[in-house]
Amino acid sequence: MIAAQKHLPAPLWSALVPIISLAVAAALIVLWPGSVPGLLVPVATILLFASVLAAVHHAETIAHQLGDPYGAIILALAVTVIEVALIVSVLLAAPAGTSEIARDTVFAAIMIVLNGIVGLCLLVGGLRFHEQEFIARGAVGALGVLATVAVLSLVLPNYTVAVPGPIYATPQLVFVATVSFALYALFLFVQMVRHRGDFSDPRLEDLADQKPGRQKMVTALILLPIALVSVVLLAETLAPSVENAVSRAGLPAALVGVVIAMTVLLPEGMAALRAARANRIQSSLNMALGSAMASICLTIPTVAILSIAMGQPLTLGLEPEHIVLLLLSLFVATLSLAMGRTTILQGGIHLVIFGAFLTLAAMP
Repeated sequence: MIAAQKHLPAPLWSALVPIISLAVAAALIVLWPGSVPGLLVPVATILLFASVLAAVHHAETIAHQLGDPYGAIILALAVTVIEVALIVSVLLAAPAGTSEIARDTVFAAIMIVLNGIVGLCLLVGGLRFHEQEFIARGAVGALGVLATVAVLSLVLPNYTVAVPGPIYATPQLVFVATVSFALYALFLFVQMVRHRGDFSDPRLEDLADQKPGRQKMVTALILLPIALVSVVLLAETLAPSVENAVSRAGLPAALVGVVIAMTVLLPEGMAALRAARANRIQSSLNMALGSAMASICLTIPTVAILSIAMGQPLTLGLEPEHIVLLLLSLFVATLSLAMGRTTILQGGIHLVIFGAFLTLAAMP
């Protein structure tokens, strides 16, 4: 049965959705270059989510063929490409002046991953298997990179004096962007080459004989970029509608960043949750932490380059209440993952912090 499954074509929906979404997105851009008509918003939204799922499906297919830990890396990079593209599209459409969308989205991504996704995975895994074990060295190393880049990018700008306000001077911004990318590259080298064993899930060895096969691999390589492009175009057409809805509801503008982060992290969260339910908490944490790191380490350099090129100030420093939540999240995550063993208690704590984040996002 397994041998026969290797040669089956990719699911029809995963091939049709990206192509249909790309055609619809192109039509919307041509016919309605401004805001999408209200009746078409639900259709575009459904296609957006379907395209995200298709993109992650193809990324998982490629990752399964290449093996661990490349799966977590490919998923993280695929999701981050979508996120960066959404942020850039919003920045390009924003009026002159400072913009907080990159800061809000990156912060939301970190909170969603560290508290929402990780908390849910630890809770579900703990309920099903009592306790789960993983290699602490890899998780702590990932948290170290994440904490360093998060504090440099989102906290330190509030305390520099070269430029007033939560904004870096250009040389400072260049430094932070450079070290963010460099630290992520160093982490990938450690994860894939130097200390690969610290991130390997031994339970994946049982699935080694279930690789999808060459045909599915080639199909996924073709359809993945199509799915990513369709997601970017659909999100760009929906961005004005989301901003208008948030404004009409009287909610803080920062919720736009939360919506973007939740949209692109939903498939990865589902994949991490599936891994936790299968008692593969190592893979679950690899996907979650890898996504958070890719989000901040690649988004900050991209928006920094765009900000400098456009001559538009880039607001990075968080509000005081968000700084408290960020530092609390990093501290609790370190405590939760430092011992290499988790239970439902850690999951419950992270979900409480996630609830506090959502509450403050809607009601600062």
